[in-house]
Amino acid sequence: MYTVGGEVVHPLHGAGVIREIVTRRVDGVDRDYYVIQIPVGDIVVMTPVDAADNVGMRPVSSREDALRVMDALPGLEAESSLNWNQRYRENMEKLRSGRLLEVARVIKCLMLRGRGRALSTGERRMLMTARQIFLSEMVLALGESGAVLEGKLDRAILGGSDGG
Repeated sequence: MYTVGGEVVHPLHGAGVIREIVTRRVDGVDRDYYVIQIPVGDIVVMTPVDAADNVGMRPVSSREDALRVMDALPGLEAESSLNWNQRYRENMEKLRSGRLLEVARVIKCLMLRGRGRALSTGERRMLMTARQIFLSEMVLALGESGAVLEGKLDRAILGGSDGG
């Protein structure tokens, strides 16, 4: 169980701080929920305490792990040769994994793909979500602003790559 003030990552929403644990009655059953404040995008997420492991909630990466992922960005392989449906499913699976490096792969794949052609609406939305998830965790792990980290992310992917 996580505690108030703890930093956690929700795989589909990003990293944040547990502001409180509240009890809500849903369908006649009282359940405890984590109320998580996500700093990037100013989002509040409520996750049932008893379902946190099932949804893949985890502690925020260490500073060292976050730096390793940032350093790995230029060399990450970005697979985008699949058809749209396969690519979307694979990228969604990577996002749901909750692993920072897999989220980075999705960002790189979609950013590079978007350089050569327009992304579909679904892929643009997925890219925005992946960036929010990635940056929210990096903000907490590295203690830098979202704007600074966003610039570093863009330079690492677009500046450090020949396009594939």
